[in-house]
Amino acid sequence: FSGEVALVTGAASGIGKALCQQLAAAGAKLVIADINAAGAEAVALELGAEARHVDVSSADQVEALIEQTVSRHGRIDYLFNNAGIAVVGDARDLTRELWQAAIDVNLMGVIYGSQAAYTQMARQGSGHIVNVGSLAGLVGAPGMLPYSTTKAAVIALSRTLRIEALAFGVRVTAVCPGFIESNIYES
Repeated sequence: FSGEVALVTGAASGIGKALCQQLAAAGAKLVIADINAAGAEAVALELGAEARHVDVSSADQVEALIEQTVSRHGRIDYLFNNAGIAVVGDARDLTRELWQAAIDVNLMGVIYGSQAAYTQMARQGSGHIVNVGSLAGLVGAPGMLPYSTTKAAVIALSRTLRIEALAFGVRVTAVCPGFIESNIYES
């Protein structure tokens, strides 16, 4: 990762922050993006990186983030679509608003990031998109229907884009961690 340009969403805490710490230790040029602007700034200050405030549920904000990264660094080598939210509860109690929030962040955020980064990476002839799915997207998690559903869609998106992207020198990976101690349930 030395000298590579890596953009991480959901980077102010949890898996995203830990990922940024490892990437910084490996010498990556980091762009730390999060809806929590103060958190992103704190991580960026700690790691000597740049911070960007972004709401991944906004296609315009995600596209601008990719464009700013390429404009500043000349390329983007890695995109880690890590931002996500947990929506939990009995299926009978889930409102349309809760479903939509999970879809907007967990799925559409990954779609927006993947689309913008893939377009640029195909133009470059290289790059790697890493989409954070979940074990819950592979086997389902009772009480987490919107989360499991959106993470399953992220896995399908990654598998399909991986096939298409190979012809352009772009790699796509879905990472599916199990339960990780982080602040996702608190926030």
